[in-house]
Amino acid sequence: MNSKSFLFIVLFLLSLSIFSQTRKELEAQRKELQEQVNQIQKLLSQTRSVEKTELEELNELNLQINAQAKLIKAFNAEAKSLNREISSNQKEIKSLATELKTLKDDYADMIYKSYKSKSQNSRIMFLLSSTNFHQAYKRLQYMKQYTDFRKAQGVQISEKSDKLLILNDTLNIRKKEKDALAKESIIAQQEIEKRKNQQQEVVAKVKKKEKKYISQIKRKQREERKIDKKIDKIIRAAIAKNNKKVGKKSSGFAMTSEAKLLAEKFEGNKGKLPWPLEKGVVTRRFGTQAHPTIPGITVESAGVYILTEKSSNARAVFEGEVIEIQVTSGNKKMVLILHGNYITAYGNLETVLVKSGDKVSTKQKIGRVYTDKISKKTMLKFYIRKNIKPLNPASWIYKM
Repeated sequence: MNSKSFLFIVLFLLSLSIFSQTRKELEAQRKELQEQVNQIQKLLSQTRSVEKTELEELNELNLQINAQAKLIKAFNAEAKSLNREISSNQKEIKSLATELKTLKDDYADMIYKSYKSKSQNSRIMFLLSSTNFHQAYKRLQYMKQYTDFRKAQGVQISEKSDKLLILNDTLNIRKKEKDALAKESIIAQQEIEKRKNQQQEVVAKVKKKEKKYISQIKRKQREERKIDKKIDKIIRAAIAKNNKKVGKKSSGFAMTSEAKLLAEKFEGNKGKLPWPLEKGVVTRRFGTQAHPTIPGITVESAGVYILTEKSSNARAVFEGEVIEIQVTSGNKKMVLILHGNYITAYGNLETVLVKSGDKVSTKQKIGRVYTDKISKKTMLKFYIRKNIKPLNPASWIYKM
């Protein structure tokens, strides 16, 4: 393959970048969702043998169904992208094949006429029959141009043949990818149908005990509000202590230049902060939302709940200073870390590896997450606040 042909192929491959980039992004998203589905199933399988309430079972089914539904959407989006690429390739192949045939026909006709009308002797005679030197030079230039044109057509035929081969190979690869994707999508669809059937059975059981479960939900919400108030109290005390030390009055943290720099760095990493766990799945999101299983009931959450593996350690999402270690019900602990005027809180810890006043670094382990002895679930409660104001962790943590 000559250098021109190689350059042509490189440019052709670059011309597919719009398709490829979109498809690669969709493929990466689909693989990420597949990993989430696998992680959810793995985490929930650890509690599968434990007797649980219908409400807990329904929450788990909803979690799996939602994850599978997102995965199926990703399958469909990637399949559409592949269809567009396949269709584009087919049109390009058809167009190239037509061009190549025309080129080959023209080239064959030109070669035939050339050898029919001109032998080597006739070319010499063509030059010698010139009336003067200038005409001979012109005729020589014409013969050279004619030869160059033939060579150029030969190169053009070679380049288009190479491009056609690449397109055919790419088309076959994309068709195989599409077939594999379709098979995976069918499996995911079958899985979601299975979960939905289970969901309907459990919903019927939940409805029979709805009053009992509503009472449980309200009791848990009261307990969570108590924790929220404790966090507020701790932060207010930390603000008062800090501002007295700095010698300034403020409703929030009166920051030194060092603290301001840390807060700016924290803000600059919005959406890019690491997870507070190495592995985990969010089972409850931030804010006021309809209860996933009981209609008419809303739940409020000042943070997020993250299901993780047994013996997992919580880790700091950013550098900062431990301002408090709070003991909550059941002797569980909560660690609060200050980052300028931002606070991250890590609740439902069994043991802690830091103490008040410690400086911590990003991803430093701060304590082991508690595993419930009955449900066998290991759940971290994670909060972010700016002064007293609760913030949505999903806006701050990378891909939460």
